[in-house]
Amino acid sequence: MNRGDVLPLLGAERLALADALQDPPAVDWERPSLCAGWTVQDVLTHLTAAALTSTLPWLANMAASRFDTDRHNQRLLHRFRAADPVTTLADFRTAATSSAAPFGEWEGALGEVIVHGQDIARPLGLPLAPSREAVRGVAEFFARKDFAVNSSTMARGLRLEATDDELVLGDGPPVRGSMLNLVMAMAGRAVVLDELEGEGAEVLRARLPRS
Repeated sequence: MNRGDVLPLLGAERLALADALQDPPAVDWERPSLCAGWTVQDVLTHLTAAALTSTLPWLANMAASRFDTDRHNQRLLHRFRAADPVTTLADFRTAATSSAAPFGEWEGALGEVIVHGQDIARPLGLPLAPSREAVRGVAEFFARKDFAVNSSTMARGLRLEATDDELVLGDGPPVRGSMLNLVMAMAGRAVVLDELEGEGAEVLRARLPRS
């Protein structure tokens, strides 16, 4: 997908997540997300930071973090952290239409929103179903390239078969599941392992130990 294809999907998925969280008092913002060590509010703050950080500020923060990715993310989290959940959600909604993306990797940005949206929604029990077009684009991107996650490495030597689409990626022992669960698995989320089938699912389980 090119920039013109991705940006409308990116904005739409950000707004869908904001809408799912539209009643801040009803959301347990301190609940652990699927990202180890991060709460729901932390993950949404991270998405705001990602939406507003372009290439040069991203590089400057990486250099200041001594090229330690975890330190890089924590510095951005501290910089963009709001005082309360209402402001956190408002900041994210305001950032929804931003086109900033380090190195112009808009597909990577879309992948972050899809995966982190589930990191937030699943622990909260919120229905959040990203669009088929967005998930398919992310699945194809994840299968061909390691960017923010080692997704291509995770999928290497496996045939990913979507059970809710005609999408087939790669060659090797098959792994069958929904497109969204295949994306989550490539992003390193062990929570979806029990929802995957096929000979290749055992290979994937070995690569993705349960936490």
